[in-house]
Parts: sequence; C-alpha cells; structure tokens
Amino acid sequence: MKLLYRGKTKDVYKQDSGQIVLYFKDDVTGEDGVFDPGADTVGLSIPGAGRANLLMTRFFFEKLHHYNIPTHYMASDLKQQTMTIKQATMFGQGLEVICRYRAVGSFLRRYGAYCKKGEPLNALVEMTLKDDKRGDPVIAKDTLIALNILTSDEYEKIKRLTKKISNIVRDELNKKGLELYDIKLEFGRDQEGNIMLIDEISGGNMRVYKNGANISIKELETIFKRDVLASY
Repeated sequence: MKLLYRGKTKDVYKQDSGQIVLYFKDDVTGEDGVFDPGADTVGLSIPGAGRANLLMTRFFFEKLHHYNIPTHYMASDLKQQTMTIKQATMFGQGLEVICRYRAVGSFLRRYGAYCKKGEPLNALVEMTLKDDKRGDPVIAKDTLIALNILTSDEYEKIKRLTKKISNIVRDELNKKGLELYDIKLEFGRDQEGNIMLIDEISGGNMRVYKNGANISIKELETIFKRDVLASY
C-alpha cells in the first residue's frame, strides 16, 4: 500500500486496487501525557488503543447503517487494525463538528464565566476548523458561508445529522449505564457530492462518564466487548 497521509491517530493508505485504507494507531490526542479527545496534538500512546478504537468505530458505523445514515465505512480488518473506506472530499481543509451534552473541555475553558462544569447543554452543536496552527478555531454558520466552506443548506444538514448520530451513540452508551458528555464528528462529500460521516466514532473522539468518573478508551472497549465482537 502507498502511504498518502500520516495523521495524529490514523495513517491513510491507498491500495493497488485504488481503495483507501485507514490504519488505527495507538497514539491518542492530549496534553502533558493526559488523554483529551478535544486536543489538537498527540499527547501519548496507549497500547491497544488503535484496536479498541477500530472495534468501537465498526460497531457504531454498523449501527448507523441500520438507520440509513451515510458513512465512509466499507470494511475492517481487526488483525491489521485497518478500515477500508470510501473516498471523501473535505469541507475546506477539514471541519470538525462537536455535539455537547455537558459543559467540559474547551467549552468550559471558553465559557466558564457563564456555566459550571458538567452543566447540561442539550446537544449543543459547534463547528471548528481543523487548523492546528490556529488552535482549531470555533467558526459560526455565517462565517462558514462567507468563506465558501459550507452552504446554508449543508450547514443545517450537517447539524441535523450530528444530533441524530450523537443521540444514537448516546442511547447505546446509556444501555451500558454510561453517559455521553460530548462527541467530535467529521463529515465529507462522497464522489457524487453527497454528505457522509467520515473518520471514526470511538473512545478516541468522545468523553464518556459513569457515575461522574471518566471512562477510558480501553474501559469503553471492555464494556462493549461482547456486543462489538459479536458483530465480527
């Protein structure tokens, strides 16, 4: 396979057949050796994190397919820690969409004068540009339109999809006695220009709590292990 792009937590390859493959690494985002799904730098490496994130991603993407939600997922190989995906065109240089159920992370750092940690946010949707140099700035709808990154209709569609997807993930977590605080999603266009969910859905891009305690990537995999492996 030909290496196309070396990312923070995943590398992107192209097979001789032309198919695109993601390799899930054990590197995770964070700062000072502490995992943080909202960080824009690699903070540490957790043995087994790549496998765990691939397992959870497959589980959730398969769930979304039952709801006829378009994603780039095609197949996965647990032994190789890879996922075969559809090609996607990014919005601008990359757009991240965060659905927030409680005030934590960067939201709390920005708006701590107006809310308390853990305060309910009722599935608030924010969008940020993927721009490490500028700290992944939050961007408003009007600015996205002005910069020709999204149209008004695309913005509203992504917002609706984000809430629908996040609520599905939240409900699956609730079945295990877990609570979703926030989740970071990414979207792109397929070859026909249709919007679809890309990247991953795993412990690597969400904050999950149980009885007020944060659940780690590996703990999340353990909790879902029977359900996840049953789908293989």
